[in-house]
Amino acid sequence: MSQTALDTRRLPHFPIAFFAVVMGLSGLTIAWEKALHVFALELDGVGLDPSLGIGLWMASTTAAIFVLLLLFYLAKLVVYPKTVLEELRHPVKLNFFAAISISLLLLSIAFLPIDESISRPLWMTGASLHLLFTLYVVSVWIHHEHFEVHHMNPAWFIPAVGNVLVPVAGMPLGFIDVSWFFFSIGLLFWGLLMTIIFYRLLFHAPIPERFMPTLFILIAPPAVGFIAYIKLVGQLDPVAKVLYFVALFLTLLLFVQARYFARLRFFLSWWAYTFPLAAISIASMLMFEQGQGDVYRWIGAGLLAVLTLVVAFLLLRTLYAIARHGICLPGH
Repeated sequence: MSQTALDTRRLPHFPIAFFAVVMGLSGLTIAWEKALHVFALELDGVGLDPSLGIGLWMASTTAAIFVLLLLFYLAKLVVYPKTVLEELRHPVKLNFFAAISISLLLLSIAFLPIDESISRPLWMTGASLHLLFTLYVVSVWIHHEHFEVHHMNPAWFIPAVGNVLVPVAGMPLGFIDVSWFFFSIGLLFWGLLMTIIFYRLLFHAPIPERFMPTLFILIAPPAVGFIAYIKLVGQLDPVAKVLYFVALFLTLLLFVQARYFARLRFFLSWWAYTFPLAAISIASMLMFEQGQGDVYRWIGAGLLAVLTLVVAFLLLRTLYAIARHGICLPGH
């Protein structure tokens, strides 16, 4: 059988969750941009250019991967529209559609220090699309007829709580009221969904193995919320500290479960490790920038080192799975 025929057969099973790869790579890019800024004086001291050209290279590569994945998914939409419609009605897969708009928002943040003329349209498109996804997903939640508590997992945070990401680039771009609007939506659903998640974890059957990595998504709302809040109010205050330390506690809580995560088989859901780690790394370095001591800079740097190794491993593991036809299979 030709490679073309094989790819055509696998196209209907191309998962919307693939866009989590872009979220992870974008998070890594932004974290490295922040690290290079935070360690700029040390780099200047040894005669190195603090920018090192890393930001542009990483952002451009991530954008190219996003375009490639988007083309694949658009091809799936054109050729297999019923399959896409089924995903839009699926209690778990539904939530990953917002990874498209979040990818655009993250790319806008990554390109902001490079070229505002690129960042602005990415942000405007991402924010508009994310609002539409949020309205659609929440409407589905309200009028559903088939959702059950065991369908619940932290991936449900992506469409609703993802709104807290909007102010990170929105404020520097001058969209003040719009940024507060999205931030408020994100905080509302963070509180609601966090309660439901812990109810599900404590009183029902364990989350299926393939979705266990999504527990790391619990870190993202308070970590990103902290970053966004600093952008909104312009200073560190008690609310900001609460958001940061909640994120740091959840990070520690998940790190002590490492032996459980180490036993899991590889699934595309492993990419759920990446963006939350990027968020808490950036938040820690931002704490340092807010004058909270050198320890936070090194916490951020340590988390960035872990994140970089995780992304490198996942890239190799994902490419290996693609080559061995372990992705884009029925039921995935």
